[in-house]
Amino acid sequence: MSMLTRLYGVKGWLTFVGALLLLAVVVPLLNLGLSSGHSLHMPDHMVTLLGKILCYAIVALAMDLIWGYAGILSLGHGLFFALGGYAMGMHLMREIGRNGVYGSDLPDFMVFLDWKELPWYWFGSDHFGFALLMVVLAPGLLAFVFGYFAFRSRVKGVYFSIITQALTFAFMLLFFRNETGFGGNNGFTDFKRILGFSLADPHTKVGLYVITACTLFAVLLLCRFIICSKLGRVLTAIRDAESRLMFSGYDPLYYKLFVWTLSAVLCGIAGALYVPQVGIINPSEMSPANSIEIAIWVALGGRGSLTGGILGAGIVNGAKSWLTVAFPEIWLYFLGLLFILVTLFMPKGVMGLISAWRSRR
Repeated sequence: MSMLTRLYGVKGWLTFVGALLLLAVVVPLLNLGLSSGHSLHMPDHMVTLLGKILCYAIVALAMDLIWGYAGILSLGHGLFFALGGYAMGMHLMREIGRNGVYGSDLPDFMVFLDWKELPWYWFGSDHFGFALLMVVLAPGLLAFVFGYFAFRSRVKGVYFSIITQALTFAFMLLFFRNETGFGGNNGFTDFKRILGFSLADPHTKVGLYVITACTLFAVLLLCRFIICSKLGRVLTAIRDAESRLMFSGYDPLYYKLFVWTLSAVLCGIAGALYVPQVGIINPSEMSPANSIEIAIWVALGGRGSLTGGILGAGIVNGAKSWLTVAFPEIWLYFLGLLFILVTLFMPKGVMGLISAWRSRR
């Protein structure tokens, strides 16, 4: 059996390619190829919204990889997402140069707080390659160190979830402080350009969106490859019967550490793609509520299916964007009702409902 066949069947690959063409080709054509007066024209703000949702879908895939297949429920993945965003945000702040409000080489918030020079941990942030490296290393190293001690101590289940939530809350409080050099509660904003391209240019926005769409599908293939390999079977065994796996001669520590660190890195990449499109990053992205919401996306879509995480992120964030406009005062009640209905009538999420419908057919 070839690797391509193991990943997806014929129908699966047709669906995969069709979805990729729809998101990465058709959407940009509707935005740039049609005039604003055309009935099928997609406005710039909609492209930005789709790009934001695709970033969240990458985070949902990262969560599903560890929760759906390894049984590791993290309530702190918003931290890794934010760290990747901050790493990219630092570079974008340096890209502003003297075009800021104060006309200084220092970021505006540092001038306002009477900083005289850049902190040591800002050096190198003016290079795009260094920023990309930090997007991977910042969440990856933190996840590796934290995961090593947690998994070596055999912390798991609800205790692990609580510790991850405490970790992201601690970092949120740290980043809220002005003296840390990360913009305090305002964070980073007012970005001008990336790699010399104006972020206000519609072509730049579409370019970032296309990169995000392609990254999402690349991450989906990577996750699919992992779960279809021997590593994926070991992860499933860890989820279902970790003690029996240990009696079989396997040490779960390094398997869990690998997938946990990879999941954090994927979140960091999603955060780096999110920041230039949305135009802001602040400590609120580290809020424990955001991390809980990530788990809700996966639960709604159906954990242990990969595609379910993407669907869950799209449904929740799409509904949130519409409800906040249509019902600004009571939209949280609609969202809460959605979660209750899913819990009561779709315990396996949307993908479980689709699978049941296919079985009946």
